[in-house]
Parts: sequence; C-alpha cells; structure tokens
Amino acid sequence: MPAIPSSRSRMRDRNNVLSRPEFMSLNQPLRNSNSEIRATARRQGPPKHQASQPCDQQEPTECTNRDRKEPAKLPEEDCIQLNPSFKGIAISSLLAIDICLSKRLGVCAYTSSSWGSVRSMITLLALTGHGITWIFGTIVCLTRSNTLAGQEVLVNLLLALLLDIMTVAGVQKLIKRKGPWEMSPGFLDYCAMDVYSFPAAHASRAAMVSKFLLSHLVLAVPLRILLVLWAFLVGMSRVLLGRHHLTDMACGFALGLLHFSLVETVWLSSSACQTLISIGTFSWSSS
Repeated sequence: MPAIPSSRSRMRDRNNVLSRPEFMSLNQPLRNSNSEIRATARRQGPPKHQASQPCDQQEPTECTNRDRKEPAKLPEEDCIQLNPSFKGIAISSLLAIDICLSKRLGVCAYTSSSWGSVRSMITLLALTGHGITWIFGTIVCLTRSNTLAGQEVLVNLLLALLLDIMTVAGVQKLIKRKGPWEMSPGFLDYCAMDVYSFPAAHASRAAMVSKFLLSHLVLAVPLRILLVLWAFLVGMSRVLLGRHHLTDMACGFALGLLHFSLVETVWLSSSACQTLISIGTFSWSSS
C-alpha cells in the first residue's frame, strides 16, 4: 500500500507544467537587483586569481565592463560650474566686453582694415612713445646739457624710463596676456621687451613722461594741454593698431603715474647725478 502515494506523487509531478525543463526558471527565486549585486561584489572583493592578473591577461569583456563602471575624470578647466559666483560672472562679463570693444577699435590692425590707409600715421604716433626713442633722446640731451639743474632732471628721467621698461616687461612676462589680434611683435618691441599685451608699455611711458615734464618744466597752458593729449593718443594708438586691449591701456596709464610717484620719492640729488654721469663717461678723477 505505501507504493500508491509515491506513484500518485510521480504522476502529479509529471502532469505539472512547471516541472518541464522549459519552465524550470519560473520555479527559481528572483535574483537580486543590479545595485545589490554590485554592493555584494564590493564587499566580497575580486577573487584572488583575478585580482593578481593584469587587465591585458583577463577577458576583454571584463576590462570593458570595468572601464564603463569607472568614468574618466575630466580636468577642472573642462568642467562646467553650475553655480558660479557673482564675482566670477562679473569678471568674465567685463573681460568679454573688453575683448569685444578692443577688437572693434582695432581699425588699423591691418592694411585691409577700415582705417588701414592711416596705419602708417598711427604707427608713427605710437613710435613717439616707444622706450628706445625716449632713452636715446634723453641720452643725447644729457650729453649736450651744460647746466647742473638740466643734468639732474635728465638723469632722473633716464632712471624713470629704465624703471618703467623693467617693471612693465616683468609684469608682461608674468601675466603673458596676448593682444586682441594675433600679431607678432616687431624688432623694436623685442628691444624694449614689449612682447605681451598687459599692461600697455606705451601708455605707461607716455603717462610717466607727460607727468614728469609737466612737473619739472615751465610750459604754457596750450603746451600742457597738448602734452596730456599726446599721452592719451599714444596709448590709444596701440589699441587702434590692435596691439593692446582697453584695460591694458588703462592699467598702463595707472602704472605710469605710479612710476612717476616712485621717482619723485627717491629723487636723486645733483651731486648723485654728477657721480652717475662721471661713472657713465669714465671721467671721474682719482682722489
């Protein structure tokens, strides 16, 4: 009699649809989700024989899956800041306006520009504020000066010009800002170390020289107005030629006035200037 229940159970299993091979997966429990599988894999860690093998010795599918799971990290400059600060937005906007206005004002940048016919005249105006021009002219005037007061003024002016060239060249080398138009510096620019855009060397020199001459020369009112206008036009000429931005010109004017204040603070006396002249001409007398 005990064989009857076993035969009945076998018939029941045989008639059961879920016992067939094609429906065996329905009887199995549900698998864990992908997140649970990943968490379990992290806790357990990779097998020892797989962890010790490099990626080139493993299967290519495993390497591909690992590369997909680990996205490449982009550099900070290529990432987008979703919440930029107000200061960053303001600075970026001002720089964009500066570049746009500077490019529009570069009407003499090339001969094919809108004001290309007066490019040579603007270049000549910019040459009047070049450092080599002023240093050479100051040395010539110093060799022909016969008064102690004139030599004192010219020596301090020469030192101010050298200070201006060295300071502007150092700041330009430090910041390395390029002009609004892609132009290679000329030979005179290399001689005066005026290679980059910020700050404008011509504007700095023109502001310093004009302030220096206004302070130490007795000039009529029309000449004083012309001197100030010359300084502004020299700084503006470099913007018209596409060499500098408007902010470069403004910072150049401010730096030139700072150089003048520094020279006035450390003004060399007449005796010190005569000592420098004697050393420069190798004409000092042995005591």
